[in-house]
Amino acid sequence: METTLRGVGVSHGVAIGEVRHMGTAVLEPPAKQIPAEEAEREQGRARKAVEAVAADLMARGNLAGGEAQAVLEAQAMMAQDPELMADVERRIAVGSTAERGVYDAFASYRELLAGAGEYLAGRVADLDDVRNRIVARLLGVPMPGVPDSDEPYVLVARDLAPADTALLDPTLVLGFVTEEGGPTSHSAILARALGVPAVVALPGAGELAEGTMIAVDGSTGEIFVDPSDEKKARLEAAAAERKAALAASTGPGATADGHKVPLLANIGGPADVAAAVEAGAEGVGLFRTEFLFLDDSKQAPSEEKQVAAYRQVLEAFPEGRVVVRVLDAGADKPLDFLTPADEPNPALGVRGLRTLLDHPEVLRTQLTALAKAAEGLPVYLEVMAPMVADRTDARAFADACRAAGLRAKFGAMVEIPSAALRARSILQEVEFLSLGTNDLAQYTFAADRQVGAVSRLQDPWQPALLDLVELSAEAAKAEGKSCGVCGEAASDPLLACVLTGLGVTSLSMGAASIPYVRATLAKYTLAQCERAAAAARATDSAEDARSAAQAVLSGE
Repeated sequence: METTLRGVGVSHGVAIGEVRHMGTAVLEPPAKQIPAEEAEREQGRARKAVEAVAADLMARGNLAGGEAQAVLEAQAMMAQDPELMADVERRIAVGSTAERGVYDAFASYRELLAGAGEYLAGRVADLDDVRNRIVARLLGVPMPGVPDSDEPYVLVARDLAPADTALLDPTLVLGFVTEEGGPTSHSAILARALGVPAVVALPGAGELAEGTMIAVDGSTGEIFVDPSDEKKARLEAAAAERKAALAASTGPGATADGHKVPLLANIGGPADVAAAVEAGAEGVGLFRTEFLFLDDSKQAPSEEKQVAAYRQVLEAFPEGRVVVRVLDAGADKPLDFLTPADEPNPALGVRGLRTLLDHPEVLRTQLTALAKAAEGLPVYLEVMAPMVADRTDARAFADACRAAGLRAKFGAMVEIPSAALRARSILQEVEFLSLGTNDLAQYTFAADRQVGAVSRLQDPWQPALLDLVELSAEAAKAEGKSCGVCGEAASDPLLACVLTGLGVTSLSMGAASIPYVRATLAKYTLAQCERAAAAARATDSAEDARSAAQAVLSGE
């Protein structure tokens, strides 16, 4: 009998197939004592296993490229954390085996993360995956991970580690469903980059029996268990209709009455450029530069290395707009040479622009490299700072840009509610705003973007978040300046129409979402988008906001 479940749709499309579950985690190794003379050998085994796992994660990152590469490199750094390794060796010195020493040391670190506030608690899934891989290598058992199958399937898991998501084969994995996660979790972002339909935060996902036929609608978040032939036909017809609409939609982003809304791509580095160009991106709305700094957590990359990487991206968009975010370090992206190790809550401490202002030489080198990379190119370069809190922050960043001789527009990201509330003040110092809706939601609702239990508060349809978007867009309009959205909210086609109605002047998203947004925007006039935005803001919940906007745009 057909039943319907509902999670959070995070990647568009429909997948119909049999359930296959993620491989189980490594069992806890036995707690047995070893003679003192074996300690050195066991410590060597632990070090080799850690280095092998770190190298494997780096290799997976190099293969995947883009967003995935940055995430996996961060995991590799986690595996090689010197304090963690020192704890492993201490435990082995007093009688633990290598595998038990690793297991217990990671358990201790896990407790610290879980108790260090919601933001760092979201890193626990990544830490567990690193531990499982090291212990599996030491025990000589298969790595936990994606099941082997010759037939296409829908992957179901409690959560997906970045190392698994990054190298999913879209020809075999039709879609995936997870019990944990949220719309801005690593798995969700990578699913959109892969173009694989996905639903996260589905209660009881693990109870779906192996081999059960399900249909996954990554747009609505619905899961149909044992769907009827009629339901399958309707879903497949709707998917075909969407695909045809995508193929017919080309050119710059615009509403049905010709109001232009540039559609830009979010990229993590040169590896993402080809997909952005293929999707018809009109430029880059968010160039995350962290990927360069994750290569070596001990020191910043040289100016020459930065120039080469930046120029490769800038050259891909002649006459296009490229918005570069300077290094956003701290919180879930710690760097040894920048990030304090003893902050009680890094998400509320020294991160983003605060970190760079504490290390002006790092900011100066990056800005100088961007200036040199843009020399002689017909590109419209814009550079923005992350985590701007007020006008003082904005002025400090603009002054640093000018001091570095950067001939570009300077902007500020709106990720902190104070920046939205005082947007007009900030715009006295900079020339544009860019809304990072992922962090803006996190700080507005005190809800970690990696924690599935609070995913409803991370929903970008929350009316309070839409209010902050409208405040920022109105401030920019009053100052004759631009206000774009570069958070994951822009990848939702229906929400893209609402954002346009709120006054946002550009939308930036993962390349795979651009055709969906382009096709949907082209169906409605600006006036319709404005009415949908007003209807959404008049509600009191994300679900009601979505329904109200849909009703307006469908003419109900």
